[in-house]
Amino acid sequence: MQLFNSLTRTKEYVTIPHDRPMTLYVCGVTPYDTTHIGHARTFLTFDLLIRYLRSQGAEVRYCQNVTDVDDPLFARAERDGIGWRELSERQVAQLVADYQGMNLLPPTYFPRASEEIGAMIPIIERLIALGHAYVVGSEVYFSVRTDPEFGRMARMGYDELLALANQRGNNPHDLRKRDPLDFVLWQSGAPRDPKWESPWGLGRPGWHIECSAMATRYLGDQIDIHGGGADLIFPHHPCEIAQTEPVTGKRPFVTTWMHAGLVWLDGEKMSKSLGNLVFARDALREHGADALRWYLMTQHYREDFDYNRTTVQSYGQLALQLRQAVAARGGQSSPLDLSVARDAFIAAMADDLNTPAALAILHTMVGETLNAAAEGRAVEGAAATVRELALLFGFTLGPDVP
Repeated sequence: MQLFNSLTRTKEYVTIPHDRPMTLYVCGVTPYDTTHIGHARTFLTFDLLIRYLRSQGAEVRYCQNVTDVDDPLFARAERDGIGWRELSERQVAQLVADYQGMNLLPPTYFPRASEEIGAMIPIIERLIALGHAYVVGSEVYFSVRTDPEFGRMARMGYDELLALANQRGNNPHDLRKRDPLDFVLWQSGAPRDPKWESPWGLGRPGWHIECSAMATRYLGDQIDIHGGGADLIFPHHPCEIAQTEPVTGKRPFVTTWMHAGLVWLDGEKMSKSLGNLVFARDALREHGADALRWYLMTQHYREDFDYNRTTVQSYGQLALQLRQAVAARGGQSSPLDLSVARDAFIAAMADDLNTPAALAILHTMVGETLNAAAEGRAVEGAAATVRELALLFGFTLGPDVP
C-alpha cells in the first residue's frame, strides 16, 4: 500500500510489520457540537484505512483521543451554564452513538485528556531539563527556536506560520514568551478552568502536549501512522513532533502523517465557530449509513469536500442497488466472474485510499451483477464478491440482506 505522507509531500509505501501491531493515532474531537459531518468524514477515512490494513493481514492498534481539556469546551460549558465535565460526557456519548450509527470501528484506546494529566507532566519536565522549554511564573512554554525544523510540515516561512498560528488560538502578545510563536505546555488558565497540581502550581496543560502524552503512552515512542483533519498540519502536528522527539530520543516520531480534507457547506468551511454545521445524527436519520458513507467518499480523502444536502439523497439509490446485488440470485449457466474487477478495487484502495476509483468499480460490479441475474446467469459467486468488497468498505448492507 502507498499513502501520501504530509511531511514529505510524497506517496510512500507502507510496510505491514509481522512482529508487532501497526499503530495508528488519530486526533479526536473537543467534545462540544459533536458529531458534525466534518468529524464524520475524517474518522471515516481512518475507518477505511484500518479495514483495508486488516484485510491485508495487519493487526492495527488504534488510539483516538478526546480533547476534553481545551478552551472552547470550557467556554461552551460556561455559556450553557453547565459543568465542563457534564458537557464533555454528554457529547462523548453522542459521539459514540454516531460512530455506531455510521458503522465506524471503535478505537482500541479512547483516552480523555483530563484523565492523562499525570503522563504529561514528566514530558514537560524533561523538555525543561533539555532546554527546549522554559518556565515563567506558573506558565511553561516550548521554545520553537530550539527546533531548527519546526513547522517543516506546513512548508511556510516564519511570518506565515505565525499568522496561521494566531488564527488557531496562538497569543502572539503574551509578553512572557521569548518568541511570539512559542506555544504553551502548561498554563495557570482562566478562573473558570479546571486545574491540576503540577511543579509549576495549579493549572492545566496546553493542547499540543496532550496528544504527545496520549500517543506515546498507548502506542509507544514511534508511531506508524498519525492523522487528523488538514487543519492540524499547523500548528498542532508540528508541535507534537517538536516536543516528542527530544524526550523519546527517537526519530521520526511518526512514519506517515495523514490528513483528511476539510468539509464545506454552501461554499464555506463547515466549522463550529461559523455555526454552519450538519450533524451526523441528522444525516444518518435522513439518508442512512450506507448512503452517507458512499457520498462522503466520492472524493479523495485529501481533497476538501463540499457537502450538498440535495446531492446526498441520490446515494440512497446506490445503497439500495448494492443491497440488491449482494442478495441477487440467478440461474445455473454462464457464471459472472468479477475477479478482475475485484483486483482493480483492491488496487485502488492500496493507492492512497483512492475511494472514488474503488466506488466506481464497485458500482460497475453492482450493475453487472444485477444485469446478469436478470438474464438468468449464475451470479452467486459475483454476489459474494460484491458482498466481500462492500464489507471491506464498511457498508452495513442493511437488516434485509442475509
